[in-house]
Amino acid sequence: MIAKTEEDFNGLKEIGRIIASIRDELVQRTIPGITTKELDDIAGELLEKSGAVSAPKGEYDFPGFTCISINDEVAHGIPGNRVIQEGDLVNIDVSASKNGYFADTGISFVVGQGDEVLTRLCDVAKLAFETGLKKAKPGSKKSRIGKAVYETAKKHGFTVIKNLTGHGVGRKIHEEPDHILNYNDPWDHELLKDGMVIAFEPFISTLEEEVYQKEDGWTYATEESYVAQVEHTIILTKDGPIIITL
Repeated sequence: MIAKTEEDFNGLKEIGRIIASIRDELVQRTIPGITTKELDDIAGELLEKSGAVSAPKGEYDFPGFTCISINDEVAHGIPGNRVIQEGDLVNIDVSASKNGYFADTGISFVVGQGDEVLTRLCDVAKLAFETGLKKAKPGSKKSRIGKAVYETAKKHGFTVIKNLTGHGVGRKIHEEPDHILNYNDPWDHELLKDGMVIAFEPFISTLEEEVYQKEDGWTYATEESYVAQVEHTIILTKDGPIIITL
């Protein structure tokens, strides 16, 4: 989507605020002993209260209001009876729409006291996001974002997941550009545009560079790695990026 009007900006900012507040509430509620289904039920109540519609449920008939992934699960984890434990690496991904505007956000974090490597992994994911964001300028090559993410990961002894990417968002949950890579593809010459709305989401990995899909048909996971993600929806402008999901 290319945001052009005041209505576009206001509509995007509203849904961005809604899902950011739900994401933050779920992070606070994620304590040892709670199930992923209990967290998802909280999200469902908050979405209904705000007048927003879950994007994964509404657009893809996903079996949950949000995606909650634990440890080896990287993305699109299905909420269920799994009990969260001290030290788990958790990813909460919230996306929704309201009045025809969509936004998408996610965060990985360690529950309570966890492995120092996992904490550092989450910190590097945040740093990779911040570094890549500096390259998110109208007129710049989209590939510069991925290059910054990959170089940040490598500098800190990690790598990136290459078969999960960011994407365009706004009037749909997934739209053009259909990918924002987390590494540099020299053939990716597309230029970023003023008003372009993107979901930028670095996936930083301890070892592997690809995920596989589990038999449930939804969850993406790794064989022997941990992965941390940070995702925000951003409107690119000549005056700098506007993060609507802070």
